[in-house]
Order: sequence, then C-alpha cells, then structure tokens
Amino acid sequence: MNKFLSFAALAAGLTLSVAASAQEQATTASSNGSYRPIPNSDIMFRKTIWRAIDLREKQNKPMFSEGKEISRVILDAVKRGELQAYKNDSLTSTYTPTEVSSNMSIAEASAGLSEEEKAAGFTEADANPGGGWGNDDGWGAPKKSTAKGAKGAKGKAVAKAAPPKPVAPPSYEVRPKDVYQMELKEDMIFDKKRSRMYHDIKTITLLLPSTLASNTSGIEKPIGTFKYSDLVRVFRNNPDKAIWFNPQNDAQHKNLADAFELWLFNSYIVKISNPNDSRLDEIYGSQQQGILASQQAAADLIEYEYNLWSF
Repeated sequence: MNKFLSFAALAAGLTLSVAASAQEQATTASSNGSYRPIPNSDIMFRKTIWRAIDLREKQNKPMFSEGKEISRVILDAVKRGELQAYKNDSLTSTYTPTEVSSNMSIAEASAGLSEEEKAAGFTEADANPGGGWGNDDGWGAPKKSTAKGAKGAKGKAVAKAAPPKPVAPPSYEVRPKDVYQMELKEDMIFDKKRSRMYHDIKTITLLLPSTLASNTSGIEKPIGTFKYSDLVRVFRNNPDKAIWFNPQNDAQHKNLADAFELWLFNSYIVKISNPNDSRLDEIYGSQQQGILASQQAAADLIEYEYNLWSF
C-alpha cells in the first residue's frame, strides 16, 4: 500500500512538473520574431532597444558587398514568396510583395529646363509634350494657327486642338544598393539562470533613406519589417547569397545569420522603451543631442551589466 501511494505521488509530481514546464514555454512569445526566445521566468532584466544600422559604414560593408547586399537578399526572398513582410515591428499586419515593391518605388522628378536652356530664351510653357516647342515647329518656321474660327485653305473652320492632359511622372524601383539604412529592434535581457546578458533580436526593418539623392521627399520611408526568426531561416537556406564577406580571408566568409549572432556590425541606439514611445532625438530636442544621448545610453547599459556582476 505504501509503495502504491509513493508511486502515485511520484506520478503526480511528474505530471505537475511537465505542466509547469509547458506553462513556462507558453509564456515565451514565439510570434514576436525572436529566434531563441527566453522564458519569462528566467528574465531578471529586460529593456527594448531600437538601433539604426548604416550599411555604408566600414564595419558594415561585409554584409553589403557588391551583388550580395543584405537588402538584395531580403527583397529577393520577398519577391519569391519565401519571406513575409510586415507593416511595422508590432507584427500585426502584413504587406504583399506588390506593396513592398511599391514602397521602394520613387516618382521620377520632372526634368524641366536647364539653366542653359533658360538663358537661351526657352520657358516652361515651351516645353509642352503635347504641342511641341511653343511658337515654332522646332526648325524656326512659325506654326500654323489652330485657333477656333481660323479658316483653312478652302474656308472651312479648323477645330481648336484640345490641351494636353498632364502626365504623372514615371516611378521606378530603387536598386537594393540604394537601400542602405536598416533599423533593428531587440530586447536586451539578463538571464538569471545563465547569469549573462543576451541581445534578443526581434525584427529588422528596411528603410528608404532620406539622404538618397533620388528621394526628393527627404523623408525616411519604411519598406517593410521582417521577423528575425524568418530572416535566419532565409539566410540559412541561401548560403551562397546570404554572405558576410570577410575582406581578410575569402575562405572564411560567414553566413549573415552568424554575423548577427556574433554581432559583427556597428549600430547606434535611436530609441529605448519609454512611456511616450519617443525617440532619443525627440526627447532631447535635436539630432545632435540624440546622438550624444545614444552614446550615453549605450554606456549606461554596459555599466548596468557590470554592476550586476559586482554586487
């Protein structure tokens, strides 16, 4: 009887243990883009951080090598239907591949007249795509009148030509080489079980840079946001394209997934989670002060981690 009770107690204990383990795993947000989610029960400290990555920087050039740019790898995967794009880092609504292509398209600015043409006497009214060049036929001869009521050779009235309809400037898709701005969202987590700080990357957003010469709006435009877990899968499935180029040794190129795991890139903090959801330059009033605040925030996080080990 005692043996039976002991066995029943042991079985009940194992059942509770499995249930607790299942509950612990369920608390990890598997849909938030994390590649290696950490159970909430193991988290002692967490801070959500947004970082800007400029792929033109020297340290970031290995993931932006010619023909194998990380932006090209991501956008090609979207076009193939291999990667899902989201509208923002909350990951609640999605983009279609057509919408992503539209987001990275720019309307071509009207060419207008050059300074030399204006000096020669041409005006904007002369540059009429529907009616040629104003008062002559382009060869110096005056144009024939088409005004209403004018008589033709046989005395018949000639109808006035309809004014040309305005034509919208054509748009074109920018090159992946021009998509050199990214934003990374991560949770900086101190895992009390393993006694170490983790950079748990959640999402990566491709941005159309405001400094791009062809972006006449001057506004930074999101192209699409991607789960980091989905990106790791795409990088692993395309090892010949998703390359972190090693400039010192061609035999030691790395996969882009490994480059992110090893933190082989440079970035700077643009936002830390706060009640107003404000970026650092908004909090401190200018971009210059925002950059200084970014450096101070990075130093404060390092000091916090150091203090965890000191006390």
